[in-house]
Amino acid sequence: MNAILYVAVVLIWGTTWIGITLQSHYVPPLAGIFWRFAIAAAILFGGLCLCRRLQRLSWQDHVMCLLQSLCVFSLNFVCFYTAVQYIHSGLESVIFSMAVFFNALFAWLFFKQKPSRQLIPAALLGLAGMVLLFWQEWNWQNGDMGQLKGVALSLLGTLGFSLGNMLSLRHQRHGLDVFSSNAYAMMYGVVVLWFLAKITGTTLQVPWQEMTFTWSLLYLAIFGSVIGFTAYFSLVKRLGAARSAYATLLFPLVALGISTVWEGYQWHVTAIVGMILILMGNLWMFKKP
Repeated sequence: MNAILYVAVVLIWGTTWIGITLQSHYVPPLAGIFWRFAIAAAILFGGLCLCRRLQRLSWQDHVMCLLQSLCVFSLNFVCFYTAVQYIHSGLESVIFSMAVFFNALFAWLFFKQKPSRQLIPAALLGLAGMVLLFWQEWNWQNGDMGQLKGVALSLLGTLGFSLGNMLSLRHQRHGLDVFSSNAYAMMYGVVVLWFLAKITGTTLQVPWQEMTFTWSLLYLAIFGSVIGFTAYFSLVKRLGAARSAYATLLFPLVALGISTVWEGYQWHVTAIVGMILILMGNLWMFKKP
């Protein structure tokens, strides 16, 4: 079961970055994120109510779900959707792979979970592979502040995602159902995004007639949010936050495959070496001691 969840997370979230890029061509970040999680929350709540599996939460649990919504289902995605305007979606997925380190650090700080001895060498191999994989993407000659802004926003979004992982661990240790906690957190995220849109004067109208936008939105909502987050947080419960986050090191490989077909990505020697290092790190992470 762990392998199925792991592969599902890698394949689904590895393909969502191109969806984010497609949406950025049609609507402001707040509008795209609002509708993504509005649809996802409606699907989760509807399914749980029909199956009579919606769990009642205490007010403390609701507060924690609100905090999780800020970290995972609203503010962090504002960072990601804005960053894609400055940097390539593949490079953004590389930065997101830093969740491996953030999750291991936060799990150690908040839950006293010491990282396994395999984590550090595996993560170093993976991150070295990420650097080589996208070495040609970075504009080294021009001091492009836009790229730096995109990198900073991606790091901030990744930091929020990792903090949300810790809140998910807290939910599961208190006996909360993954589906129910995700549903409430997404709902709160939608409310937060609505307030942000009102404060900033951002319109939430979207071009439903544009099929590229509509299909990418539905994919991000159903697969990227409902299925993807449920599978990932189930993996966090089974493997822990640090080992689950290692899946983020494989996302860019999927994103690159899509970019090669649809965007004409050019492979270089450094990219090939980087891909090999990532796969080596993945094998090292999960090999038996």
